[in-house]
Amino acid sequence: MHVLIIPKWYPGRKDPQLGDFLRKQALATAQQLKVSVLYITADPKQSADHEQELETADGAWELRCYYRSSTHPWSLWRKAANLWGYLHAARHGWKRMEQERGLPKVVQAYILARPALVALWAKWRYGIPYLISEQSSEFLDGSYAAKSRTYKALCRYICRKAVTVTAVSAWLGDALVGHGLCRTYEVVPNVVPGLDRPLPPAGKPGHLLMVADLVDKTKNVSGVLRALAVAREAEPRLRLDLIGDGPDRTHLEGLVRELGLEQVVRPHGRLPNSAVLDQVGRCFAMVINSNVETFSVVTGEALAQGRPVIATRCGGPVAFVTPTNGMLIEPQDDRALAEAMIHLTRNAAKYDPATIRSSVSDRFSPAAVGAGFAAIHQRIASAHG
Repeated sequence: MHVLIIPKWYPGRKDPQLGDFLRKQALATAQQLKVSVLYITADPKQSADHEQELETADGAWELRCYYRSSTHPWSLWRKAANLWGYLHAARHGWKRMEQERGLPKVVQAYILARPALVALWAKWRYGIPYLISEQSSEFLDGSYAAKSRTYKALCRYICRKAVTVTAVSAWLGDALVGHGLCRTYEVVPNVVPGLDRPLPPAGKPGHLLMVADLVDKTKNVSGVLRALAVAREAEPRLRLDLIGDGPDRTHLEGLVRELGLEQVVRPHGRLPNSAVLDQVGRCFAMVINSNVETFSVVTGEALAQGRPVIATRCGGPVAFVTPTNGMLIEPQDDRALAEAMIHLTRNAAKYDPATIRSSVSDRFSPAAVGAGFAAIHQRIASAHG
């Protein structure tokens, strides 16, 4: 059965890590069904109106369609021009997909709203049913609520025409219901990388790791630094490796100096996923101090390597973290985070790597995620002939 996936985010030449979690879901589904991916994105630097790149890997047919985005200073004109460019590139991509792969039985649109517009067009033009799959934090952090009534009305209409809506976590699914986008939803989680790696031995107590984009408003990296400075007064073994980059890097580097943490905080910048997993395997515990997370692949990566986790009750991690594999604290609570760092370090023997890995291996493997989506696609195809 042929399924077409149209994602809003996907790894490409501009950003090889953007939407990597969506690609892992697509490749997991491709182990069960015939999967084509149509990724449409803007590139202001290209000379042609549109350009295509085709890749076939791990069972999936992936067509990346780039269009030249507008940089016009007038916002309304720029948005209209970019929407036209997106739809124009989508039309050319669809034509190639149809010629080389044939029409799909089901279309899966990842993230509102442009991919879903293409899916809605396919329903009108060919009668192909579609589903919406959501992973965006905008439904949790207030961004969606601040959008215009027209945009929200369009999103509600698109979702009503979908056969079903999936969310990466119940936390996000409940938010979609709260915004009136659906009445019910189905949860299909992200793939947790690293489950196929040998389980490393327990790390040295006190060696913490944080993996995050350096966007302090969302990830609250500064809270981790402040908590570390306080916790080290009682537990001097604590130190932190920090993987990631972003707009707040300079500010956070200054905060490290201000708190006198230069000798115990080691920044690594951005690393490829394999190198991140290597670092996870060397640490003692992972810290996730986010204000909002729809899923948190990082939490899963840590647990897959047998590492306990300190995480905030910010959404996604709530589905992972239990007393056997870590600790949950409230967001923006530096004192609770400092106390958790001390407690985890002093009770390191209680956290068994094999037990921690087993808490995620059955639910978040590529086989489990692929089977979850395959069942939904097959049900939709059967119901719509």
